[in-house]
Amino acid sequence: MEREYLIAYDIGTSGTKASLFSTDGRLVDTDTHEYPVYYGPGGVAEQDADDYWRAIVATTRKLLSGDVDGRRVRAISFSGQMMACLPVDREGRPVRRSIIWADTRSKAEEDELKARLGADYAYNLIGHRISCSYSITKLMWMKKHERENYARTYKMLQAKDYVLLKLTGRFVTDESDASSTNALDLRKRCWSPEVLEAAGVDADKMPELLRSIDVVGPIREEAAAQLGLPRDVTIVTGGGDGPCATLGAGCLEKGRHYLTFGTSAWIGATTGEPFLDQNHTLFCFAHVIPGCYMPTGTMQAAGSSYAYIKRAFFADAVAEAEARGCDVYDLLNEKIAASPRGAKGLLYLPYLTGERSPRWNPIATASFLGMTMNHTREDYLRATIEGVAMNLAVILRAFRERGPIEELILTGGGAQGDVVTQILADVLGCTMTRTNHPKEATSMAAAVIAGVGAGLYDGFDAIYRFIEHMESVKPDAQAQREYQQRIAVFDRCYDALKDVYGMIRMDKEGLA
Repeated sequence: MEREYLIAYDIGTSGTKASLFSTDGRLVDTDTHEYPVYYGPGGVAEQDADDYWRAIVATTRKLLSGDVDGRRVRAISFSGQMMACLPVDREGRPVRRSIIWADTRSKAEEDELKARLGADYAYNLIGHRISCSYSITKLMWMKKHERENYARTYKMLQAKDYVLLKLTGRFVTDESDASSTNALDLRKRCWSPEVLEAAGVDADKMPELLRSIDVVGPIREEAAAQLGLPRDVTIVTGGGDGPCATLGAGCLEKGRHYLTFGTSAWIGATTGEPFLDQNHTLFCFAHVIPGCYMPTGTMQAAGSSYAYIKRAFFADAVAEAEARGCDVYDLLNEKIAASPRGAKGLLYLPYLTGERSPRWNPIATASFLGMTMNHTREDYLRATIEGVAMNLAVILRAFRERGPIEELILTGGGAQGDVVTQILADVLGCTMTRTNHPKEATSMAAAVIAGVGAGLYDGFDAIYRFIEHMESVKPDAQAQREYQQRIAVFDRCYDALKDVYGMIRMDKEGLA
């Protein structure tokens, strides 16, 4: 029997990755197309929505340029970055650049919405704190500061929704992405009239709600021709990258938790009911698995902290790795290992783009503390990874209020290095279990969603066709004790700096 295929698109912050899977779960090929983020003063972070579409076209054509017959692609679906405000007009054209998850300029609108709804009431209604990281305050900001753009906006979309629009002509989103807007009633799975009224935005600017496994519609002729896909390919809605990562890690059963280490990083799980904590450290998405929920705590700058320190301190690493014939991150792992545990007392607070969980402080900034003449660039690199891990430990502490957690499944690009994995195990006090394809979790989830939506799979346990849980890294008892002491210092350092962040933040005119 001739092999059939699924294509999964992971629309990320730094680029889009297209993965071609056979329906029996084998990864056949992948291709990635990168694009920029446009950062600016005052918390600006934007992207060109048409970059997403150009990336879809480029990667699809690359996957189908060899021996693979595009006519054998049965279904496609998506995992996408969340929490954006991507406004489009009635013709489906972007009104402006997408205001992405990392944009924090709508702090005043956050305060307004919080005052109107009440923080506790909103958290229980939508499963999240009200935050300028989410979509609805960005739309409020646009209404206040870009009135003409707001008036032209027909619907507010997310990254994957824009691609679905280009493919099918429909203005839709799924429940998981909708729950990243701060505007979804989490339990009723509908747009919240209370939130929209309090935000002062028009309810008809919100897209139609679908489940992740719903078929969106036939592909448009022009889109099929651009991508080289058959007209009968099934286009399935897909979901946000956080809930997709949960499915892709194989966390289907209650009590299983995982950690994704990518540009951002999060700890999450699957539950049958909303999981909310007393201090509002965690938040809860509607899952890509219909009827389920995905509690999580997500920090902003994990892999991006790693990338920043690589760029700032190790500009020569790429050339050195090429000369040695090794991967640049294998080389960096060696350099991390060259610094002792604790990085000679150097401490890193990883708030390069403000922070969501666990601090919920959009004006926090990153810092190194404890610097001396004795520190080398290797110490700064190790301190960066340790700081990210300690921030994740604060998130894990909230999960542990409900019971012990002894193991985390590790996915994402940061899951590849043994040294980084050991640091995570030691700091978090958990066995870290890696899968056979740690960088493909969201893509594998999107493939399963495509298969379920197209009727090729009976259920989400089809994920076990794609993944195997392989090696485990256990925490070192002595290292775990030492890091527990460091986490206490880490918390104290953040508390000491809280009142300083507003004084040192830069705005458009310069010093605030």
